[in-house]
Amino acid sequence: MTEAVVDVLVLGAGPAALAIAAAMGKEGLQVSALTVGNPREPWPYTYGIWGDEVDAFDMGHLLEHRWSNTVSFFGPGASDPNADANRPSLHHRDYGLFDKIKLQEHWLQQCEAAGLTWHQGLATDLAVDATVSTVTTAEGLELQARLVVDATGYKPVFLRHIDHGPVAVQTCFGVVGRFNKPPVEPGQFVLMDYRCDHLSPAEKAEPPTFLYAMDFGGGCFFLEETSLGLAPPVSLETLRSRLERRLAHQGLTITELQHEELGYFLPMNLPLPDLQQPLLGFGGSAAMVHPASGYLVGSMLRRAPYVAKAVAEAMADPVAGPAVLAAAGWETLWPKELRRKHALYQFGLEKLMRFKEPQLRDFFISFFALPSDEWYGFLTNTLSLRELVAAMVNMFVSAPWSVRWGLMGMQGRELKLLSRFLFPPR
Repeated sequence: MTEAVVDVLVLGAGPAALAIAAAMGKEGLQVSALTVGNPREPWPYTYGIWGDEVDAFDMGHLLEHRWSNTVSFFGPGASDPNADANRPSLHHRDYGLFDKIKLQEHWLQQCEAAGLTWHQGLATDLAVDATVSTVTTAEGLELQARLVVDATGYKPVFLRHIDHGPVAVQTCFGVVGRFNKPPVEPGQFVLMDYRCDHLSPAEKAEPPTFLYAMDFGGGCFFLEETSLGLAPPVSLETLRSRLERRLAHQGLTITELQHEELGYFLPMNLPLPDLQQPLLGFGGSAAMVHPASGYLVGSMLRRAPYVAKAVAEAMADPVAGPAVLAAAGWETLWPKELRRKHALYQFGLEKLMRFKEPQLRDFFISFFALPSDEWYGFLTNTLSLRELVAAMVNMFVSAPWSVRWGLMGMQGRELKLLSRFLFPPR
């Protein structure tokens, strides 16, 4: 059975799929979507965002929590809580956590208002000719559209990526619950706690991990042991053990366990997709995860309207086929400047993956000593290329020599990444 042709068929029902489907609908395009399950099925993961980002889109009402007391700890830690080794770095910027249900409903309502049609099934085949794309499902349904958008996540159904070797993965193990005493200050959000005085010398020589922590209010807290990004990744068993050791060292016990975050495998340095293919990607499938921070939602909010507008303008030509429409979307999603920035961010991650624990702590001390607009723009990917290069130079100049030597040493893929900065792939 073949359905009538629509303008855009979006594959997926996660945040990326809903964001781009809603944006396409706002441009007056006829949009349908294909998902394996119920599109209203709750998302399993949490989504954080800086306060300035969410305010720029007037979406603060969709946050479940918001913190102004945002800090990190980059000292080695000490038994004396007042020691310099326990001194926090103050970030002076709000941080928020989305209410996943509200965010999902926000985009679903926009999709429904634009007349989006949902289909259910497992996409198994894609055929593209000069005028139309046809997706076939395992159930035998054929869906046709002028353009297909693959927003099915980090292992996309149809989208092709260029293989550049192992992908660095961020992993975590976390708990939500109540404790015998507050693990962080009331109303506090801890972006990174790299204190490691609970570890043995041998453990300190292993890949570093940090604590990501939030006060949810009402005596409830979220604590998560996290690895920044490694290939191969830090195991969940190691993260669980380190979190347990950290809690025991601070005299903390869980009195009520409400939820376990059983490891989020977040690919940090996915290569860019093949930008010549006649379908479009969006979100994790299109390598939009920030290689330096892991953030994604802010980027999707900023870029979805522009991509949708470019596609709608290209569709004004009634004979424009999938290849032409996809090219318009790719050029807007990944223009040359963003491709060059992506290579620089991946270069930075390649360096950090090799840093030992003291070196990494020194790096972050220097990084967050940069002017607030520089480190914030770096983490959110909102700096221009010129501003990004300037921030990286400032960071290098101000960093201690242990960090500088680590940044200068070429031990792996750095030269290839720099070549992609100079000559970004198309």
